[in-house]
Amino acid sequence: MKSYLPYNKTLKQFSHDLRNHSTLGEILLWQKLRARSMMGYQFDRQKPLENFIVDFYCQALKLVIEIDGGYHNNKEVHENDLLREAELKNWRLNFLRFGEMEVRTQIQNVLLSIEAYVHVFESTHPDCLAHKVRKVKPMEANPPTTFPKE
Repeated sequence: MKSYLPYNKTLKQFSHDLRNHSTLGEILLWQKLRARSMMGYQFDRQKPLENFIVDFYCQALKLVIEIDGGYHNNKEVHENDLLREAELKNWRLNFLRFGEMEVRTQIQNVLLSIEAYVHVFESTHPDCLAHKVRKVKPMEANPPTTFPKE
């Protein structure tokens, strides 16, 4: 049976609005995470968890990915980020944080960091592989049993 983290239902509309007003970095990373493109794992975007909304979340990997824009350099915003992260870590979630400009200019390095996390998580949590879906090419799914004669 799956266990779900509680969330504040009043955040659903706000998370929907955030999805419609994403930063360029969020859009670029979402293109690489969506449709189980990251090693077969499902990610959600602008996901409500507890009383917060996280940029990206993968339940199977217990992973939250945050993209921090320039406003995160503000002391108060940074302190709020740390408090939010600490509260969500109580649910045994792990965090990866990337800067907006890092995602925009070094997307391959960001993807390699996420892949490295996945490899470590899989090696220490083999049960998570049950949630992973490998993409199968159409020809592999139904290989021809006979070949046409020439």
